[in-house]
Order: sequence, then structure tokens, then C-alpha cells
Amino acid sequence: MNAKVTPKEKNRLIRELLSRPGIIRSLGAHDVFTALLIERAGFETVFIGGFGTSASLLGLPDLNFLTMSEMCDAVRRMSRRLSVPLIADGDTGHGDLHNCYRTVAEFELAGASGIILEDQVVPKRCGHFEGKEVIDADEMVRKLKAAQKARSDPDFIIIARTDAREVYGLDEAIRRVCLYGDAGADVVFVEAPQSVNELEVIPRKVPYPLFVNMLTGGKTPLLKAQDLEQMGYKIVVYPIDTLLVTAKAVIEMSNCLRREGTTLSVSDRMISFQELKTILGVDEWLSFRDQLE
Repeated sequence: MNAKVTPKEKNRLIRELLSRPGIIRSLGAHDVFTALLIERAGFETVFIGGFGTSASLLGLPDLNFLTMSEMCDAVRRMSRRLSVPLIADGDTGHGDLHNCYRTVAEFELAGASGIILEDQVVPKRCGHFEGKEVIDADEMVRKLKAAQKARSDPDFIIIARTDAREVYGLDEAIRRVCLYGDAGADVVFVEAPQSVNELEVIPRKVPYPLFVNMLTGGKTPLLKAQDLEQMGYKIVVYPIDTLLVTAKAVIEMSNCLRREGTTLSVSDRMISFQELKTILGVDEWLSFRDQLE
């Protein structure tokens, strides 16, 4: 069955989480099944990112191949099956001010409880790739104002991201996120700090709730959630770990099957068929007719 928690209730929950003490942990899901597993593991939110969605949906890298409509459809499918808030990657808003307005409105309508908007130029690229460019900070402020006009529920959160660290340095990145917070962003996000010292400096200089990205294999040192909380971060996301783990597991299983003609030797790394049916709600669906009588 679909999630019984309404979008407004999920939006209200993410607002409550922001106001409570402690860091919010969010794990990236590259498809709906993965999102269900994350929710069952007890995470407060699920994150749907452009990198994982582009890889899963298109088999392509995070280089702006994914359209707004494709991402919105992915958000809709995922949010309908979740009872926890979904934070969605909105990239640059997929264009100019009017595109940004539409992206926010469509993501909220699709069931997201929050959106990340970044100040890269279009076409954008993964925040941990080389060669990024950013728009003027004043233009990003206009995008954030458009985003606020677009949302219908004030509990829907807007996370403003800057990619200026690589382009202009940490001081400019900090200046930008402070401007974005002043402009009404609920949470701000400096993408790709390059040292523990930089991670420590950002919370000391930014007076707004902070989002931090722990990208395995990326430019930012990987720290424990409790250490990031002590530094002053409010939301931490692990965006591609499920994709990395899934890829390794499928490669190992495929090689085993080709080599041995069976997957029995890796069966200890599988969930059971019964567990799979439970996750998917097979018994509930099979009894659906009886529930109507």
C-alpha cells in the first residue's frame, strides 16, 4: 500500500526535525526499493539526488542529462511509498527564474518535503567534479525568492547550495550562503569543502542551519554524523553509498553466477525471498480484496 502519511504531515515533520536538537541523518536512495529499505532502517528522511537518479534511471553521469520532468517523476514515485520526508535535488532549478519557480512547484506537488537549489550555471555538473561555474550571487538570491513564491506550504523547506568553494574559494562560498540565508533559504549548504578545517570554519561563520554532504570518494573528508553535529551542522546526507554498495554486490553476484553456474556461494549476502515479500507488502496486497468485504 502507499504511504498513509500525507505530504503536509511529512512537511510538518521536517520542520519539526529542524527545530529539534540533534543532527538529521539522510541517506540517498537511487530508486524506490532502496528508499523503502532506508526508511525501514530508521532514517528520519530520505534523499533523492541527481547523481543516483541519473545513474539508475538513465545509466548516465550527473552532467545535466536528467530533465526536470524525469526527476519530478522519480520524486513522485518515491514519495508515494514513503512515510518519512523526502529531500529532493533540484539542481539549478533546471534553468532561469521561471524554470526554478516551476521546478519548486512541481517537486512540492510530487510529494517532496524539501528541495536543494544550487548556484551553478546551466548545464551543471556533479558538485565534486572539476570545471564548475557559478552564477552571480544576486541572481541566485532572485531564484530563491522565486522558489519561496512557488511553494504553497510554508513547511516545505528550501535548501540553498553554493558551488563557489572550488571556483572562488571558501570565503566567497561562506559569503554566498549567508546571503542566501538572508534571502529566506531555510537551510544553506557549502558544497565540497576540502578539509576538516574548512568543515569546522563554516559553522563558525554561518548563522543559519547547515547541510553537509558526505560523498564517498569525493573532495570532502568523511566524518561521523556525531562529529558533524558537534561542529554545528543540522543535516548530513550520504548521497551515493547505496548506489556504490549495490553496484559492488551485483558485480560480485554476476561474476559468481558466470563462474560457478549458481549464486549459492553468495546467498549469505542476500535477503530471503520472504523478507523481500515483506518489504514489498505482498501479503497486504494479496489480502486487499478481503479488506473490501
